[in-house]
Amino acid sequence: MDSATLDTLPGFRRRVRVTPAPGQVIAALEDDYHCMAVILRHDDGIVTSVESVMERVPWTTCPGAPAVLAATFTGVALADIPARGEKKANCTHLHDLTVLAAAHAGETNTIIYDIVTCDPIDGLATAEIRRDGMPLLQVAHRNHVMEAPIAIAGLSIMKLRDWIEGLDGPHREAAKLLQWGAILANGRLIPMERQSTASRVPPNCFTFQPDNAAKAIRIGKVIDFTAAPLTPLDHFDGTNFASR
Repeated sequence: MDSATLDTLPGFRRRVRVTPAPGQVIAALEDDYHCMAVILRHDDGIVTSVESVMERVPWTTCPGAPAVLAATFTGVALADIPARGEKKANCTHLHDLTVLAAAHAGETNTIIYDIVTCDPIDGLATAEIRRDGMPLLQVAHRNHVMEAPIAIAGLSIMKLRDWIEGLDGPHREAAKLLQWGAILANGRLIPMERQSTASRVPPNCFTFQPDNAAKAIRIGKVIDFTAAPLTPLDHFDGTNFASR
């Protein structure tokens, strides 16, 4: 599907912005369900601090995640961030932003990734990721079974690690972001009442750990960016969030 057509279709939208500067990287994201940022500070190849801003989150327990994130990564070498693990103990989105920020430490140019995933048409969902407005990768799946590109046809959308690791660096990073965006897009198809009991969800992140899930309450505004006159992160200048 061409990008112009994809943009006209209802579906999930996510933007990720990475803003490097001397001694720090700020990585932010916004999508239908989340709006947050990580400020990673580093010196001599070591993470000196990790701060989080959680502007819009889906659960009352989410604000407890920044403390876990800081404990996970403070003092860790930038080169060791991807292998640090503990993703399930963290907010997965803050964790991913930290890994992304570390990958771009020492750079000077801002990067913007946009993920566009259309709601299924005759059962087929198409998702595309763009970097600074230029399309990089497009995939399509039916009920989470990949149909395109041909190299991954027949695989589960959850089982793309080998394909992703075989890509070159820029496409590998983009493919990871695209995979998770396409998975999250499935939330648009699930009635909210079925998404509002955390204890029913596998313990794959901070909120869904048993002790947290028992007290988590669904909150937060859900934004359909294909229906609202808004663009993800349109109120974020790379450093601060402004009021909408």
